Amino acid sequence: MTINVAVAGASGYAGSEILRLISAHPDVEIGALTGATTAGQSVAELMPHLVSLADRTIEPTTTDILAGHDVVFLGLPHGHSAEIARNLGDDVLVIDCAADFRLTDSHDWEKFYGGEHAGSWPYGLPELPGQRSKLRGANRIAVPGCFPTGATLAMLPAVVHDLVHPDLQFVSITGTSGAGKKASVGLLGSEVMGNLRAYNTAGKHRHNPEIRQNLGAYSTVPVTVSFTPVLAPLSRGILTTATAPLVAGVTAEQAYATYAEFYADEQFVSVLPGDQQPQTKSVVGANMCQLQVEVDEAAGRLVVVSAIDNLVKGTAGAAVQCMNIALGLDEAAGLTVNGVAP
Repeated sequence: MTINVAVAGASGYAGSEILRLISAHPDVEIGALTGATTAGQSVAELMPHLVSLADRTIEPTTTDILAGHDVVFLGLPHGHSAEIARNLGDDVLVIDCAADFRLTDSHDWEKFYGGEHAGSWPYGLPELPGQRSKLRGANRIAVPGCFPTGATLAMLPAVVHDLVHPDLQFVSITGTSGAGKKASVGLLGSEVMGNLRAYNTAGKHRHNPEIRQNLGAYSTVPVTVSFTPVLAPLSRGILTTATAPLVAGVTAEQAYATYAEFYADEQFVSVLPGDQQPQTKSVVGANMCQLQVEVDEAAGRLVVVSAIDNLVKGTAGAAVQCMNIALGLDEAAGLTVNGVAP
């Protein structure tokens, strides 16, 4: 069958990456491409790397233009998805790449995002236990945040199998595209090149409650999360180092074996062998999360490093993966596990 797909926010980083992926999807026909400030401009002007769509024009983001498609991807700023989704029928699969429907706790939404909480949709991280059954046949899906994807996959097996006490610490080094395609002094090349800078530290980052929500659902005791993001001079990629206190008696061999078994059937998660470490350049363009699992015996802590492309497994790839599951297609359609090198 052929799926007719519209992309709102098509000229942003998330939207353009969705277009790149679905352009190679065997079951997709690309319908409307919409934007706000870029309406009326051509894909050739805005996204010259999308050669196969060069003759297409960005239209205004309105319900009338988006209606009538089988699938609508929303690559819009936070707070803009709810109204559009309300006006699209239940026969349309709406996949939101913003945060509007990720959080189940309205107090967390109001604290970290402000405004009225629009509710929650099925959460688009298929690797969570039992999550695929919630995504199959769904007509509304909330794509996870990029940081929560790398952090959750890094600590999920340890929390599920009680390898650690859930006092979880994450440090994530990220490229600039995670901030979106907007003008900002702090993201200018002169500000970023040759520099590393932590930001939204000490629990202030909006992804804190999402990480806590994801992992807390699988813990028998309350989970604490300390998350520190660090901006690096990269266009894309997130390298996360996750640590937690080990439960007494857990060995390095047991920890590695637990992770290897947990992700054995997950085609988009790779537990690396031996001492091989994840690196962001290995996952550029791939819908892949690479992991390495170790035990720091002297500190009594589990150490897990994850690498993802924030625009693929962290956003657009996850969105396409979820579409495939919801519609009963091959989960890997339009996606690749292979990165781009050098």
